[in-house]
Amino acid sequence: MSVLQMKRINICALKKNRKAILKRLQELGAVEIDIRLDDDSGYEKQDVSESRSSFEKLARTSDKALDILQQYVPEKTGMLDSLAGKPLIDRELFDQAVEKQEDCIETAERIISLDKSIAEHKANVQKLQNQIESLTPWLSLSVPLDYSGTKKTTVFIGTLPGNQQMASVYNILAKHAPETDAVDIEIVSADKDFTYLAVLCLKKDSRAVEDALRAGGFARPVQAFGKIPAECKQDFQKEIEQSEKEMVTLRQQLEDLAVQRQNLRFISDYYRMRAERYEVLGQLLQTKNTFALSGYVPARDSEKMVQELSEKYEAFAELEEIGEDEDSPVLLHNNRFAESGEGVLASFGLPAKGEIDPTFIMTVFYVFLFGLMLSDAAYGLIVAAACGILLKKYPRMGENMRKSIQLFFWCGLSTLFWGIMFGGYFGDAISIISKTFFGHEVSIPALWFVPLDEPMRMLLWSMIFGMIHMYTGLAIKAYICLRDKRYMDALCDVGFWFFLLTGLIMILIPSDIFKSMFQVNIVFPDAVNTLAKVMAVGGAIGILLMSGRAKKNKWGLRIALGAYDLYNITSWLSDVLSYSRLLALGLATGVIASVFNQMGSMFGGGIFGAIIFIIVFVIGHTFNLAINLLGAYVHTCRLQYVEFFGKFYEGGGREFHPFRSNTKYVDIKEETRL
Repeated sequence: MSVLQMKRINICALKKNRKAILKRLQELGAVEIDIRLDDDSGYEKQDVSESRSSFEKLARTSDKALDILQQYVPEKTGMLDSLAGKPLIDRELFDQAVEKQEDCIETAERIISLDKSIAEHKANVQKLQNQIESLTPWLSLSVPLDYSGTKKTTVFIGTLPGNQQMASVYNILAKHAPETDAVDIEIVSADKDFTYLAVLCLKKDSRAVEDALRAGGFARPVQAFGKIPAECKQDFQKEIEQSEKEMVTLRQQLEDLAVQRQNLRFISDYYRMRAERYEVLGQLLQTKNTFALSGYVPARDSEKMVQELSEKYEAFAELEEIGEDEDSPVLLHNNRFAESGEGVLASFGLPAKGEIDPTFIMTVFYVFLFGLMLSDAAYGLIVAAACGILLKKYPRMGENMRKSIQLFFWCGLSTLFWGIMFGGYFGDAISIISKTFFGHEVSIPALWFVPLDEPMRMLLWSMIFGMIHMYTGLAIKAYICLRDKRYMDALCDVGFWFFLLTGLIMILIPSDIFKSMFQVNIVFPDAVNTLAKVMAVGGAIGILLMSGRAKKNKWGLRIALGAYDLYNITSWLSDVLSYSRLLALGLATGVIASVFNQMGSMFGGGIFGAIIFIIVFVIGHTFNLAINLLGAYVHTCRLQYVEFFGKFYEGGGREFHPFRSNTKYVDIKEETRL
C-alpha cells in the first residue's frame, strides 16, 4: 500500500574487512549498490575480472556436470514440481560442501570427461555403421576394394550410374574401346542409382578400358579398404561391440557419480555468489588501507544496518536523504492481499518519483472485475481450490509465481461470489442434468439476477461499475494534487471534470434515451435537474477557461487548449462503453457453458447418454474455463491499464535490485535480519 522510502548509505571501512562486509551485505539482500561519491580522487578500482571469470567458469562447469547427470541419470520429477521452488538448506550443510570444493570440481570435470568419451564412442560407432553401410553393396566381392590386379592384368573396381546390365557395360567398352577384346566384367550388385562392378583386362589395355569406363560415368569407391569387404564388415562390427561395451562402462561410472549431484549444486551456487561479490568488489573505490561504497537501502532498515556495520566491522557508515534529481529505485510494501497484484502493476510500470502506490486499490478492482467477467460459481470454486492447494503444497515457490497464483486465488473467490449472485454453476448444468437424467428440472436461483435473461440490466450495471472505477482514478488524482499542495490543479484538472461528468450523468438518467435502453424510468425533482445542468455547464466552462491556465495573458490560446481538452469528453464516453466487455465476457462464459451442456444431453438418459455427457462435459467446460480465464485476465488488465491508470498514473519507476545471493539451486538458511 506504499512505496518504501529509500535512503542513500555511504560506507567507508578498512580494506581488510571488505570481503566480510560484502558477504554480509549479500546475505542481508537489502542494499542496491550504486557507487557515487562527491570526491573520488585518491581512490582506485581493483581489477578482479580474471578472478570473477574464473568463478563464473567454475559455476558453469558445475552446471554442465549437473546437466550431464540429468541426461544420463534423470531425477524423477512431477508435472508441478517446477512450482516447488528452491529447497532451503542449513548453512552448515552448505559449508561442508564448500570445504570440499576442489573435490567437487574434480568430480564435475570427471563427469564432463566421461560425457566427452561417451560422445567420442558414439561418433565412432556412427562412423563404423556408415562404413558398413557403404560396404554393403560390395559384400559379395572376393577381393579387397583397393585391389588393382596382377602382374599382367589390371582390375577396375567401382560404380557406374543407374541400374546397368552386363550387355550395357560391354556396349560402353565396345563403343569407346573397340580394339579391346580381352575384358571380363563381374557385376557385384546393383540398385536404382548405381551398378557396382569389377572389370578385369590385360595391363596393355588398361588405359583404353579405363577411359571407356570413365566415359560411361565410372567412379572408384570413396573409401578403399585393404581387406575383403566381408572381412572389413566383421572387423567394424567387433569395433562397434567394443565401443558399446566401453560406453556401458562409462555410463555406469556416470551413474555412480550421481550421488554427488547435491554437492555440485552447492558448489555451483557458491561460485555464483563469489562471482557476484567480485563483481561488486571491482566497483569499489579503494586506497591502500580503506575502501568506500554507496548505494540505496530502505529507510526502515537503514539505522540497524549502520549500527551493525559500525559495531561488527568498525566501518564508518552514514545515511543521507535522496536528492531531488536522483532516480532512486522503487520497492513496494503491501499486505498479503495487495501484493498479489504487484505483478500486474509491474507489467505496466512501477510508481515514478512522487506517485503513490496504487496496488491495493487496483487489486481490489482487479479481483472484482475479474470475477464479474468469469461469473460462474463452479469455475470460481475450481480456480480458488486449485490455487489454494498449490499455495499450500508448495510454500517455497518463486515469489513472482506465488503472487500470481495468489491473485488467481482471490479472483477465483470473486468468481464464486458473482456466480452465486448470477446463478451460474457450470452454466445451466444443474437444470440440464436434473431434466435429462432424473426427469424433473431442478435449479439454484440467482441471488440477484441472471444476465442471460436480462442483458440490458447487466450492461447498465457494467457501466455503473465502470464509472465507479474511473471516478476512483479521478479521486486518486485529486488526492495527489492536494497532497502536493497543488490546489488549483485539483480544482481545474479534477473538480471541473467531476462536475461536468456528474452533471451529464444526472441529465441522462431521467431522459427518454436512458428509459428506452434500460427500461428504467427515473424522475428527478426539478431542483435536481437544475443542479445537474448547472454542474455540467459550470464544469464545461471551467475546463474551457482553465485547462490552458499555464498560458497566462494569452486568452485565445487558453480557450483553444480548453476546447481541445473539453473534446476529451468523447474519450470518457469510449471508456464507459469499454466496460461493456464485462457484459460480453460474462455472457460468453454462460452461453458457451450452456451450449456444451446441451450438446452433452443430446443423447438422452441412460448409461450411454451419461458416458457421452461426462465426456462432453469435461472437455467442453475445461475448454470454456481455459479460454475465459485467459479472456478475463487480458481484459481486466486492459481496464486497469487504460481506463483506470489513464486517469492518474504514469509509472516509469525503476525496480529495486539489491545485492543478494542469487542462487540457482538452493536457498541457504542464515540470519538475514538486521
